[in-house]
Amino acid sequence: MSKLNKYMMVHNNPGIDCDEIQANWRKFAAIEAGTWIRTYFNEEKGVRYCIWMAPSEDVLKNIFTEIGIRWNTIIQIEETIPDLWGKKWNEHLEQDVAADTLGN
Repeated sequence: MSKLNKYMMVHNNPGIDCDEIQANWRKFAAIEAGTWIRTYFNEEKGVRYCIWMAPSEDVLKNIFTEIGIRWNTIIQIEETIPDLWGKKWNEHLEQDVAADTLGN
């Protein structure tokens, strides 16, 4: 299996309701090319920030094109928290690279 990268997808769909979003989540269960991690959603503004693991941005574009879900932005991301800033951050990155959950 190729290495998986972490991506954030931004969807700006004012007027979309939770039922439609939940129906899309059920579609994600059958996808093998990428793994949906979580979504942050502001229903009032219709904006979703979705975290995915996938081999590439193109794989995510293909997934969402096939399902028929629009997106505004896809960016590769890394995670940080205040406890990991500085020297501990480099140690965390080394451990993250070696983690089984990244698909190495």
